[in-house]
Amino acid sequence: MPAGDHHKKRSVRNIMKPYAELTKEELTEIRTQLRAEYKKIQNKDLNLNMARGKPCVEQLDLSMGMMDVLNSDSDLRCEDGADCRNYGVLAGIPEALELMSDMMEVPKDHLIIYGNSSLNIMYDQIARSFTHGVMGSTPWCKLDKVKFLCVVPGYDRHFRITQYFGIENVPVPMLETGPDMDMVEKLVSEDESIKGIWCVPKYSNPTGNSYSDETVRRFARLKPAAKDFRIYWDNAYTVHHLYDIDQDTIIEILAECKRAGNPDLVYKFASTSKVTFPGSGIAALASSLNNLEDIKNQLGVQTIGHDKVNQLRHVRFFKDIHGLVEHMRKHADILRPKFEAVESILEEELGGLGIARWTNPKGGYFISFDTMDGCAKEVVLKCAKAGVAMTPAGATWPGGNDPHDSNIRIAPSFPPIEDLKTATRLLALCTKLTSVEKLLETAE
Repeated sequence: MPAGDHHKKRSVRNIMKPYAELTKEELTEIRTQLRAEYKKIQNKDLNLNMARGKPCVEQLDLSMGMMDVLNSDSDLRCEDGADCRNYGVLAGIPEALELMSDMMEVPKDHLIIYGNSSLNIMYDQIARSFTHGVMGSTPWCKLDKVKFLCVVPGYDRHFRITQYFGIENVPVPMLETGPDMDMVEKLVSEDESIKGIWCVPKYSNPTGNSYSDETVRRFARLKPAAKDFRIYWDNAYTVHHLYDIDQDTIIEILAECKRAGNPDLVYKFASTSKVTFPGSGIAALASSLNNLEDIKNQLGVQTIGHDKVNQLRHVRFFKDIHGLVEHMRKHADILRPKFEAVESILEEELGGLGIARWTNPKGGYFISFDTMDGCAKEVVLKCAKAGVAMTPAGATWPGGNDPHDSNIRIAPSFPPIEDLKTATRLLALCTKLTSVEKLLETAE
């Protein structure tokens, strides 16, 4: 069932007997009604999109002031005197390192600021490990088999990186407290070919769940068979709360790894992609000093330095972490009504029917929606035929192969709220219709 009512009252209209308890005649009657309703919506020629978690126009407008903090008269030297217009400063300018250090909760000397995309950094980490190995270990390209653990449902772009390099993606179930750590510990300790795990620890994509303290501590105390095993800790939603007070917090993984005697175990990633402008933000990697030395040896060959003018622009706009936090409150004010609208409609339309469940996250960009087994692809197809694009069913699993055919990722951020309500009601209708058809098919 949906997570608890920790931040809102729920509509309870339409609470009915579970569909599984209805007779064949009752289901047939409901199917006739639902098909008529679906046909009416098809005739409306909708063209709506809930496919990807992009910020909406109103969110992007929040950062327009960043375009004015630098101009041709601006002093473009950073606080240590380096000219941001010129080459150099491989790890990032000091004031940007401080801003990202506060945002990522790590010391400045454990950070490297890259370009605009944390996904790009992750790709580079995999590529570097593949061609040159990790801190002197055998390059992955010379090994017979390389595997990566993938928390499911999870972020499709993570899975596509490892798949692109021919790495075998191994699914690990996501629980309310984080990945199934019994399974993670067993696999990692027994199989030397497992070289890493993809994680979104805070407001996970797509469930919105955050890792518990115990989960983080168990990660820090892993005993991998492979000495080049690394946790890919993508803290993409570290400051992306929906509520001022009711917020998830997670233990800082680098400090916990150090306490556990595993300082080199993790690469931690974050960016301002959904803070300022996606595609024009700044991204950073945090890790142990040993890992950073290994990375800088290659990075110094790859680039002379990243976009320091953009780093300076971000710092001049936010000034410090307090400015960034206040900025994210404005994002929350835009996103919160959208998430609550989706959750309210799902409860109103599907509550008590026993055919779907969903998460009620306190932050991030997604809601994870589960149909009955074997229904997700058909629900998405029905939505598409009625004019609403959803993330493809199965996208949250490696290779797009959800063995239960049940998970759908809902992305509430981009559409205007009235369009979002229309799309959510259609999703609920398609879920009911598909479920009735499935139950009748089983009954025959």
